[in-house]
Amino acid sequence: MSDRKNHTLENIYFLELPDDLHRRVGDFAVDPERKLPVEFPPGSDPSDRSSLSWEMIVAGMLKMLAYVPDHDDSDYYRSFIHHIKPGIVEELTETGVLKARNGDFAIAEEIFLALRGLLPGNPLPILNLALLYEQASDAEPEESKRSAEMEERAFACYREVLAHDQTPAEASFNAGFFFLKRHNHERALELFRRFLSESEDDSAPSESDDDTARKRGEAQRIINEIEARNLTDRLFKEAFDFIKLGREEEAMERITRFLETNPDVWNGWFLLGWAQRRKEMYAEGRYSFEKALELGGRNPDTLNELAICLMEIGELAESLRRLHDALTLEPENTKVMSNMGVVHLKQGEPAEALAYFHAVLEYDPEDPVALHFLRELESEG
Repeated sequence: MSDRKNHTLENIYFLELPDDLHRRVGDFAVDPERKLPVEFPPGSDPSDRSSLSWEMIVAGMLKMLAYVPDHDDSDYYRSFIHHIKPGIVEELTETGVLKARNGDFAIAEEIFLALRGLLPGNPLPILNLALLYEQASDAEPEESKRSAEMEERAFACYREVLAHDQTPAEASFNAGFFFLKRHNHERALELFRRFLSESEDDSAPSESDDDTARKRGEAQRIINEIEARNLTDRLFKEAFDFIKLGREEEAMERITRFLETNPDVWNGWFLLGWAQRRKEMYAEGRYSFEKALELGGRNPDTLNELAICLMEIGELAESLRRLHDALTLEPENTKVMSNMGVVHLKQGEPAEALAYFHAVLEYDPEDPVALHFLRELESEG
């Protein structure tokens, strides 16, 4: 997403203000000698100054703060924007959150990058970027290069925000889930404990007492589960690390040894199934994921992985049933939607497959799986 920088800045022109815009804005004096970045609408003529507006100047400054935050005039841009648009922080934050929720990741990223440049020293835009990159990673195929890239960006943002002097307790809570989903239980345990400690005296106005109490209860529940299920065990951690490195044989050896002494830990069966599925051991993977479900691991990831194994061994109706269960738990999960489309294709139902692939693109217009199959269907049709 950030690789759009050069293309985006091509639309920025540095101009001197025309005489009719040389004026004060409240107590802010506009410098008539300073060239300012202006974003012209696509197709317009930058030499035509008759349409120049404060909004175009603010848009240009936000682009500069997003992609060149250390520009010599950045402090001037910040002061200018705050005087011209005093409510812009709330407006942009609300828009960015909405765009991210709707899968418009590129636009949301640009907004949060602009807010980070506009509010140096404020950790909240960085936290929003972390959440955005995490969401973008989860929307990509699990083993894709793009998913790994977004995950790395999310990790870097969490690392930055957690090192901040004014880190909100919410950051530790969200980061805890980031590491929990990636099976780094030791780090998740540390962060959830940190959240409980920080939130005891945290009276941030954005957090209601009920919401804080709910999060504290959830954090404590996860801590208890990690400790009870021995999820920080060395063998468990090594198995996860080997899977991420593509060394599934070694992962299966480690997690099998873990399960010998922890046979009722659903997470262990999930890791075993994950390694087996990646090794195309689909029948074995099916057994492991069903065991994970039996032991309490009923979540979209387990159901989706089980559905993939079922699809590969030809049990398409059962695969669809598991995918429907996953969508019931998480209706906006684009990976599950894509797999629904693939199964319908295997069943000879291209119309149903198209509906799911188009639904995926409504959330993420750049989803590679949906785009690939749509191109195939169009070329055949």
